[in-house]
Amino acid sequence: MNIDLEIFSPVHQIANPLFDAHKVKVFLKRDDLIHPMISGNKWRKLKYLLKSAQNQHKNHLVTFGGAYSNHLLATAAAAAKFGFKATGIVRGEEVDNNTLFLCKLHGMQLVFTDRDSYRDKPALFQKYFGNNEQAFFINEGGSSAEGAQGCAELVNELTDSYDHIFCACGTGTTAAGIINGLTSHQLTTKFNAIPVFKNGGFIRDEINHFLTAPADYDLHTDYHFGGYGKATDELIGFIKQFVAATGIVIEPVYTGKMMYALYDLIGKKHFKPGSKILAIHSGGIWGLLGMKDRF
Repeated sequence: MNIDLEIFSPVHQIANPLFDAHKVKVFLKRDDLIHPMISGNKWRKLKYLLKSAQNQHKNHLVTFGGAYSNHLLATAAAAAKFGFKATGIVRGEEVDNNTLFLCKLHGMQLVFTDRDSYRDKPALFQKYFGNNEQAFFINEGGSSAEGAQGCAELVNELTDSYDHIFCACGTGTTAAGIINGLTSHQLTTKFNAIPVFKNGGFIRDEINHFLTAPADYDLHTDYHFGGYGKATDELIGFIKQFVAATGIVIEPVYTGKMMYALYDLIGKKHFKPGSKILAIHSGGIWGLLGMKDRF
């Protein structure tokens, strides 16, 4: 089976009086429209991993994530679409929620493990699938050189030039891929990473690990809102206003923090007048399921 999706990821301009006041133009690349379940950077990171599994004649995808992991759901859906079995090793006590329901609906088997054991994912893979020649290891979030390779292709799709690109960061794989794409096209666009973790400066090492060449980029570490999976009333309020004003759904774990950072930096005159800024909608809107009580 040919492992590919028809990419439909248009670029939409976003209007806001804030942008007019500071004389900048803001655009959003709608990777959330690629697929309802395998959306955004989830697909881009999985693409070459699935091809690698296929080339190695392995038919059982084994991956990792938390109880509300968009990566688990995307892997489950991709496995169903392209004819793989799938197992998700889930961090923490056994629970039942909307995200895991969708994973199981797509045929994914779930294995729950304690948080200490979860830290050593290769050991967990060996424990459960060490004797299974059909099993293929996929790291949490699709973090890998193959993942970065897929994300680099986003730059190939751009038909306009931008002064800045913004993207949320979890594993650093997407950021590294886009930076690699900018480098390969010899573009001077400045990449701006928004880590979603508290004390997110460590993400620079994760990004650099997958870079194909040294690169200069900006890391904005003040927009974590308490840490991964955390949100404040201010962030929730911003998301509600953004969705109501644009009709584009963002969520509190990744895209909400990234868009808040962009709006805040524009308000602080971080960008030169006349700047064109592209934000990457990295999908993952199912992250709303874990925080819907906050809305």
